[in-house]
Amino acid sequence: MNTYKTREEVPLQEKWSLTDLYTNEQEWDEDYQTIEKMSEKLKGFDGHIHDGQSLYQYLKQSEELSFLFNKLYAYAMLIVDEDTRETSSQSFLDRAKQLSVKVSAATSFFMPFLLSLSEETLKGFLSEEKGLDYFEKDLWESFRYKAHVLSKEQEELISQLGEALSVPSQTFGMMNNADIKFGDVTDDEGNQIELTRGMYSKLIEDENRDKRREAYKAYYQPYLQLKNSIASTLSGAIKNNVTLAKVRNYPSALEKGLFGDKVPREVYENLITTTKENITPLHKYTKIRKEKLGLDQLRQYDMSVPLVSGVKPEISYDEAYETMLKALTPLGDDYLEILKEFKDSRYIDVRETPGKRSGAYNLGVYGVHPYILLNHQDDLDSLFTLVHECGHGVHSKLSAQYQPQITARYSIFVAEVASTVNEVLLIFYLLEHEKDQDMQKHLLNHFIDQFKGTFFTQVMFAEFEKKTHEMAEKGLPLNVEVFNQTYEALFREYNGDEIEFDDEVKYGWSRIPHFYRPFYVYKYATGYASAIHLATKIFEGDQQTVISYLEFLKSGSSDYPLELLKKTGVDLTTPAPIENALRKFNELVDQFSKLD
Repeated sequence: MNTYKTREEVPLQEKWSLTDLYTNEQEWDEDYQTIEKMSEKLKGFDGHIHDGQSLYQYLKQSEELSFLFNKLYAYAMLIVDEDTRETSSQSFLDRAKQLSVKVSAATSFFMPFLLSLSEETLKGFLSEEKGLDYFEKDLWESFRYKAHVLSKEQEELISQLGEALSVPSQTFGMMNNADIKFGDVTDDEGNQIELTRGMYSKLIEDENRDKRREAYKAYYQPYLQLKNSIASTLSGAIKNNVTLAKVRNYPSALEKGLFGDKVPREVYENLITTTKENITPLHKYTKIRKEKLGLDQLRQYDMSVPLVSGVKPEISYDEAYETMLKALTPLGDDYLEILKEFKDSRYIDVRETPGKRSGAYNLGVYGVHPYILLNHQDDLDSLFTLVHECGHGVHSKLSAQYQPQITARYSIFVAEVASTVNEVLLIFYLLEHEKDQDMQKHLLNHFIDQFKGTFFTQVMFAEFEKKTHEMAEKGLPLNVEVFNQTYEALFREYNGDEIEFDDEVKYGWSRIPHFYRPFYVYKYATGYASAIHLATKIFEGDQQTVISYLEFLKSGSSDYPLELLKKTGVDLTTPAPIENALRKFNELVDQFSKLD
């Protein structure tokens, strides 16, 4: 595996090229000054939009500013992520953030103004000015919130409370990222060292059970120590959300969470109900895991260790790229040409270097192209990460290519579909071409565990959110005891009776940052189920699905997420896509159980 001590050592072809954004710092500075002037001009519209012409001028200039600002901010973010230790890069990002505040302040008047208009007035503006045709759909989308917007004075009051309302989330973030100190674990030389998150993700998969147990206990130690404080922050976040939903005239906090994507409550409830009705294969897999590991008692720290030992293929970056192209061949030549362009034109930053941001992401920049950050380790996980992020990348590229700026950004609801379709196609391809039985088992094990984490666990989290918000809506107390009881009951229901309970299990709620972004996790599960449906049909050679799926990738946010998915044959308002995904999971478990 290639390890690099400095960024300079990395081959040029494996580093992204930021010159497509700016060729020098002076260009960036010029755009900065332009944006400052533009935001002043936008501020001048406050109190001066009286007809279709002035509304059009405001929206047109606002979109032009948005285009420049996104480019400027992307550049600042990307240079920081190359080396987070570099103070000169950080100053770019700090300046970009300051500019963001200025722009927000200059344009904050607009939404309350728009929603103060009567429907008749807005229709009048639209009929006066032809240029508003481009913005019409977006204006009516904003207008959808009219019933949930309060008077100007009340909105200002809520705005002033914004910082206070975000305290629970910020407090948990500070505790989780800055203050928490994990317990000690034993390194290979027998020394006691403090556990880190990075170490935990490796140790919890270690074949040595004592190491797994030690890491598990050390990882949960601070969460148990801080249980009352974390319960207080989570309770505060839930109560704030419930109060805001009530104040803004939503029937419930859940419906407030679903409103933006125009998702009916039934979709959320149907996801939970259908999953629980088809939970038996997950229990069966837990039993298989216990047998394969040869354990008298299966515990939570045994749930991540691979069931096939000694399978660690080394896959170079070039080899991984070639494998991806072969695996995604069913998506057609145009799709593959875009992927080749990603590599040849240096849209991807490949290697891990000191100071570089960890993890992986795709950042679409409208009018330029996507940028993909990797920390490639020449292993199987890195191959999957490459395929996943390139799924997002092609989605960004096609949406920007076929949509105007106003509808080019796709919703988070559909974002994971494009990345997961790629991953599923990859695993189908690998399973079809792999001759080594241990490797086949390893791939199936990987697929099943990924399915479990991205689908079942997220559905369980979604039900936890629903239950705790409903308790708050009834005025019931939320504390450590209540969270523990709720989480433990759900964990047992979803995971079955094969797992012996360590005390730590019931505190699982205390470490989940997503709970501070309410009613979000269910989208992982619906996205995963949609992707399973699409990838299966694409792999089987269903050309109509390929065509409709590629149209979906070009659609951005030109329609609501559920409508975009319906055009591909996935209707999440029915149980069918969830049932289909769960059937697939059952097949995988059966297939895995038959391999020796």
